[in-house]
Amino acid sequence: MNKNTLIGFVLIGLILFGFSWYNSKVYNEQQRAAFVADSLAAVEALKNAPKIDSAALALQEQGEMAQNAMSGSSVPVYADSLLEQSRFGQEEFYTLENNKIKVSFTTKGAQASSVLIKNYFTYDSLDLYLVKQNASNLDLEFYSDFHRAFLKSSTFNFTKVAQTDSSLVFRLAFADNAYVEHVYNLSPDSYMLDFDVKMVGMDKYIRNGSQMLVNWKMNVPRLEKGYDNEKNYSSVFYKFPNEEEVEDLGFRNAESSESLSTKVEWFAFQQQFFSAIMVAENSFSQGDLSYKFYPVTDPDKNLMECNAKMQIGYDAAQEVSVPFKFYFGPNLYKELKSYDYGFENIVPLGGWLIGWINRVIIINFFDYLSRFISNYGIIILLMTIAIKLIISPLTLKSYMSSAKMRVLKPEIEKINAKYPKKEDAMKKQQEVMALYKKTGVSMFGGCLPMLLQFPILFAMFRFFPASFELRQQGFLWADDLSTYDTILDLPFNIPLYGDHVSLFALLMAVSMFFYSKMNMDQMPSNNDMPGMKAMQLYFMPIFLLVLCNNFSSGLSYYYMLSNLITIAQTWVIRKYFIDEQKLFAQLKAKAANAKPVKKSKFQQRLDEMYKQQQAMQQQMKNKN
Repeated sequence: MNKNTLIGFVLIGLILFGFSWYNSKVYNEQQRAAFVADSLAAVEALKNAPKIDSAALALQEQGEMAQNAMSGSSVPVYADSLLEQSRFGQEEFYTLENNKIKVSFTTKGAQASSVLIKNYFTYDSLDLYLVKQNASNLDLEFYSDFHRAFLKSSTFNFTKVAQTDSSLVFRLAFADNAYVEHVYNLSPDSYMLDFDVKMVGMDKYIRNGSQMLVNWKMNVPRLEKGYDNEKNYSSVFYKFPNEEEVEDLGFRNAESSESLSTKVEWFAFQQQFFSAIMVAENSFSQGDLSYKFYPVTDPDKNLMECNAKMQIGYDAAQEVSVPFKFYFGPNLYKELKSYDYGFENIVPLGGWLIGWINRVIIINFFDYLSRFISNYGIIILLMTIAIKLIISPLTLKSYMSSAKMRVLKPEIEKINAKYPKKEDAMKKQQEVMALYKKTGVSMFGGCLPMLLQFPILFAMFRFFPASFELRQQGFLWADDLSTYDTILDLPFNIPLYGDHVSLFALLMAVSMFFYSKMNMDQMPSNNDMPGMKAMQLYFMPIFLLVLCNNFSSGLSYYYMLSNLITIAQTWVIRKYFIDEQKLFAQLKAKAANAKPVKKSKFQQRLDEMYKQQQAMQQQMKNKN
């Protein structure tokens, strides 16, 4: 395939992708337009009436209110005097609380105005409000045939009609026997808040088979020390009914949005360690979700703005109840799992294999150790030792393979001296492989054990930044193992590195240097790739230093311990388990007694390639 053909295929692919995206967007817009058109059709007598736009209606209402206020007119906007009065009622606040959360409610829209998470604090030791005052607005919107208008809950002041220690009822009256109630229930020892929208006698006002619009806008506050780290682990999640896995709008994006045309069981405004989740017991029918991050300089210390514009169907009747639930609380894996909604899957623990290792092994082992030990630095140390002991057979096998290749170094050098010319490189490679074959040494024998360890390394990489248990847990000089430690604040910012020095990240890089140096000393020299040694020896430690400077100090601490324990393991294996002189003698004896073996297909191809190369060289000589 030539270059022009390749470019042509790429352009065709981009055009097809763009066309598909555009069609999808147009389809979603058409679906929503159809819904609005259906909702706005009042009665058969009004089929040909112009469509009512909710935004325009709101502006119109505001204009009428302002005009009435200026003129002193008492002409009501709504036909119901009770409904009209509720627009100008006095806003009042009420509270429900248990041992875990304190929720303040406002009569303006009968919604939560603030949520305090008890027993936890922000990075600067302030009370932790997951929902701050005036930072959230939940609007329940439905179309009224009677009023020929969209009615928004936040437009009205509800009346509190009942309150107990665990429940609160707000009412919006349309008539003496027609009203909408917002009923809240908060159970003891729970982060879950039950929310029921009850409609009594509303069949006169609401068309049968209607859709309620649920519009929730919330500014999620900054709660953690490191802005970049907090941002990287925050997003919006949602779950389809009867599905185990959850979906998200992506991480590490400045903003993101998605239109959903199928049912959704719940959605979550997920901050790194805390989440606000809304559940529809009967499932949302469709909707739009989005988020965008605030800059680090935001004066109100907001992290991101989250928006949910969802729809949920219901049948108007004499008495209707539309049940919801809210979760306001920490992203503790087992706490989230206890509610049996799949909330635990919002904790970013990795994909199927990495996530399985974290969920099944690491979290349970971590929790087991925390029953007996309160210091999380000690827990990480013990967990690291345990992991290293479990994978020590792989470590031994990897070292044994490296040792075999190292003791064969004199024989390899003889082969190198035998074929000094570059044109003999293939023949040299053939003889090296033949030597390995006779001695039973595999070139990849040390790689496979290392590859088997990678899932654990990646699991730890995902576990520590997502581990709520480490939040604000100090160890040595680190005051919070869930974020970076600081021993020196820099007066300037270094791109990618940051404006501080993390000692755990620095010690991890130093340990990586010595670990790499030990590995390089053990490996046979390769004069064909002199730059590889420098890359392994210097590049990786520096790369990890830059990468981990802003990461969880618990993660850097773990990698440092892992490197130090591996260095100790290597020293013990080399000193007490492997006698290289004896090993060399065993390999020589095996080579001497080796029976002729059939060449592998790979070796056969090498021989064929070498013959072709020799023939071409001979032809070139003949021409000259």
